[in-house]
Amino acid sequence: MSDPDTGLTKPTKQPLPLTDGLYLGIDPGLARTGYALLERSKKGPVLIEAGVIRSTQKLSLAERVHEIGDSMRELFNDFQPQVMAIEQVFSLIRNPKSALLMAHARGVILFMAADRGVPVVHFTPTQVKRMLTGSGRAPKAQIQHAVKRELGLKQILEPNDVADASAIALCLYHSVRFAA
Repeated sequence: MSDPDTGLTKPTKQPLPLTDGLYLGIDPGLARTGYALLERSKKGPVLIEAGVIRSTQKLSLAERVHEIGDSMRELFNDFQPQVMAIEQVFSLIRNPKSALLMAHARGVILFMAADRGVPVVHFTPTQVKRMLTGSGRAPKAQIQHAVKRELGLKQILEPNDVADASAIALCLYHSVRFAA
């Protein structure tokens, strides 16, 4: 449901139906977009794939957005996620240029999800922090340690774009209703 004041889609508060497919988390950015794919197992979430989609800085804005779209198409073709979560635009007042550039990346990513019929959940950075640590003001290092612990990893995921996408994917994973 869209917020009438901002036009942004409000994050869902309703549990999503359980899915056995892949959960895709996206940390959008024009220069670098992080992604992470999780799968549900009896032992908890399993990281299947994670990485960074990079756009070429020397290209025009339209060409960079097209590069992101092509990479997202490839990701959807290769993995066929059942549901996707993406970070919502933030800091419009403090960092308007950054927010606008992120919005371009989000637009093409949302287009690709809609084109494939993949449901999308939007999370704010504060929601991600609160869901993983209990505090909406948790520092990045605390989030990274929470991701490492939840996924049973030996090291913190790098770069930050991958760690952030994994955190978003974990929020999606925990938002999905468990089987009855």
